[in-house]
Amino acid sequence: MKSELDSCRVEPALEVLVGRWKLSILYFLFHGTKRFSELQKGIPSITKKMLTSQLRELEEQHIIRRVVYPVVPPKVEYSMTEYGKTLEPILELMHKWGSDHVKYMQLNRNSQVTNNVME
Repeated sequence: MKSELDSCRVEPALEVLVGRWKLSILYFLFHGTKRFSELQKGIPSITKKMLTSQLRELEEQHIIRRVVYPVVPPKVEYSMTEYGKTLEPILELMHKWGSDHVKYMQLNRNSQVTNNVME
């Protein structure tokens, strides 16, 4: 008999999205095809090694597409696959919830400060 946890499919979804830089990478790629150097400039704190690793993981999950052009110097472009584009509404909802959560926590923190001052 399957437990409720066995039927929960949030974990496999999170496995695709969880990674220090994956959401930033997806954010840039939702706005169009990018070269490696453009992604690196857009996310200045990421190392080349980490960017390469995160891109490979997203490619293995069929979320992004990597196209290598046979030119010198090498040209590589990354873009969202049709399958990867299905994440957009989910990420938009997560963005909205995150924004609302930040506001909620700020209001909550401010009310706690006010209450502490009055005590």
